[in-house]
Amino acid sequence: MQTITLHDKQFKPFISETELDDAVTRMANQVANDLGDEVPVFIGILNGSFMLVSDFVKKYPKPCEVTFIKLASYEGVKSTEDIQRLIGLTQDLTGRTVVILEDIIDTGNTLVEVHRIFENENVKQLLIATLFYKPEAYKKDFKLHYVGIEIPNKFIVGYGLDYDGLGRDLPAVYQLKTTQHMTNLVLFGPPGAGKGTQANFLKEKYDLVHISTGDVFRYNIKNQTALGTLAKSYMDKGHLVPDQVTIDMLEAEVERNAGAKGFIFDGFPRNETQAKALDKIMTAKDSEVSAMVALEVEDEVLVQRLLERGKTSGRKDDSDESIIRNRIKVYYNETAILKDYYAAQNKYFGVDGIGSIEDITKRLNTVIDKL
Repeated sequence: MQTITLHDKQFKPFISETELDDAVTRMANQVANDLGDEVPVFIGILNGSFMLVSDFVKKYPKPCEVTFIKLASYEGVKSTEDIQRLIGLTQDLTGRTVVILEDIIDTGNTLVEVHRIFENENVKQLLIATLFYKPEAYKKDFKLHYVGIEIPNKFIVGYGLDYDGLGRDLPAVYQLKTTQHMTNLVLFGPPGAGKGTQANFLKEKYDLVHISTGDVFRYNIKNQTALGTLAKSYMDKGHLVPDQVTIDMLEAEVERNAGAKGFIFDGFPRNETQAKALDKIMTAKDSEVSAMVALEVEDEVLVQRLLERGKTSGRKDDSDESIIRNRIKVYYNETAILKDYYAAQNKYFGVDGIGSIEDITKRLNTVIDKL
């Protein structure tokens, strides 16, 4: 399942055909078990329920009757208070068990009209079955007897549900992406590869927010945030800061830049646990990591670069060759394993990191422009 575009909006994969099939099968069996040998009348609410009703009655293991009513309650992506009955009942339902088959129940406004329609029909019982249910949005007191899948209060299309006429034919369900067209880069490379320098150029060219793990740690420790204090307690003991503390810091930084068009992550993630956490952070923003772009530089070039930098940086780890080589070794042993993680998603791009700053920038631009 891939992200799709309907009219002016993007929708991301949400519920697969298999999951839908399982939910409909379960609902049909539950109703059949409850009603025994009674022959129910299934009533679909058009337009959205046509796929559900078709699949449901095919899976229903006993005799049944089927009909439809048509109500209109949606304009664009918002549920409206104004419910209009366009097609009504044409048969006598006195003494019959009626099962309403709804594609989705959110606010419950449609149910008000449904119950009003049937209050004078003298039915034996009125049961409500809905494939999708949004508990956060539901504002009514009517009982829902059968629920297929509970979903968050976000707009969905597919399997009978549409966005301004499009999407009903989709066999799976897609959720509206509320954040559109973000570019999120994981910038990688061993110590001395020039990530910081290139990140400054990239953030200006593509209007992205640069998030450096080192900067985030220094900010939190300097400002004595709860996470900074916790991280410092580990560092003071010479221990590694736990993944979750680092993840929480990065997530807070992302949230501080909620309106960003995208991010450059520099120094994060450092392992697969952090990479999976970053995927979750981006998913929560209806986005994803676009690519891992890695600057590839030979070890001896890195050593010479760092030794040269050490003459002016004052950093001990830039002045001692043995420390430098160990830092490079640690990078390959622990961090470079992420190459496989992103390569498996076709998101890894290696870029030659040797040459002038301008040449390296052009190579990076070439890769990013193709994303």
